[in-house]
Amino acid sequence: MSQQSIAVLYSNHYGWLLGWLSRKLNCPHLATDLTQDTFLRIVGRKSLPDYREPKAYLTTIARGLLIDHWRKQEVERAWLETLAFMPQSLVPSAEEHMLVLEALYQVDMLLNQLKPKVREAFLLSQLDGLTYAQIAEKLGVGERMVKKYMAQAMLVCLSADSEYLP
Repeated sequence: MSQQSIAVLYSNHYGWLLGWLSRKLNCPHLATDLTQDTFLRIVGRKSLPDYREPKAYLTTIARGLLIDHWRKQEVERAWLETLAFMPQSLVPSAEEHMLVLEALYQVDMLLNQLKPKVREAFLLSQLDGLTYAQIAEKLGVGERMVKKYMAQAMLVCLSADSEYLP
């Protein structure tokens, strides 16, 4: 897609997309940010598919950004609830707070790459400490399937870990 066609897409649909996001968010500032982010995603792509319906194309990108935003809000809300119950002496500094939030966002993104049963098996194992037999019983599958779920989850974890290795 040429710079000119992106400019035409932007000028023809910026206002419409801003209005669509504004209705979804009830916050004009955030709607403006997500509208800009939508077009930045388009500009950042090496090649773009031919699209017949530009509004549908823009809506698909914007909806993904919106879901990411809501997911981050959920993670932050859970972290703030945790902080509310923490003794004051253990409350992290502002810098540590942001580092923890960033790590939580990354973990959330990682977990959301997993299929629901794979994610549930992984969390039951890692957070609840259940054995594979207990997980199998809880999920209504065989122990062999739990092993497959765990292998899938570990592969995703390893691939994510390799992104951060030098």
